[in-house]
Amino acid sequence: MSVKILMVCLGNICRSPLAEGILRSKLSEDFIVDSAGTGGWHAGQLPDKRSIAIAKSKGLDITNQKARQFKVSDFTTFDHIFVMDNSNYKDVLALAPNEEAKSKVKLILNELFPNENVDVPDPYYGGQDGFENVFDMLDQACEEIARKLKR
Repeated sequence: MSVKILMVCLGNICRSPLAEGILRSKLSEDFIVDSAGTGGWHAGQLPDKRSIAIAKSKGLDITNQKARQFKVSDFTTFDHIFVMDNSNYKDVLALAPNEEAKSKVKLILNELFPNENVDVPDPYYGGQDGFENVFDMLDQACEEIARKLKR
């Protein structure tokens, strides 16, 4: 049975598609990695062109991804749910049907900075360097997640 991991941000076009692509590149086919957004505005769209560009510059292709909105059934489908910031965390927890579901939800940067509840900044309204910084943060966090999952 494969372990299933979900990455969640606000619109599912900047941070979570990068997190999905990065983590997938660090794990074998035995793992399933997906992403979603707490909002549905971009459903069906490709990731932001700046996310696609930064991923491509690092050797990752995320153009097979399509944005979708997080749904309550994701709590059943996925074993681990990593959110990008405290706002996403609150939004996802608000949908959790029970304590078991809540226990699956974690802030992704707590993998690097335990219990500090640091946000991955949303690069959407910023420049290209914001995407560079987000990629580097997510790459480090996903390295740690992959290390734990492979154990």
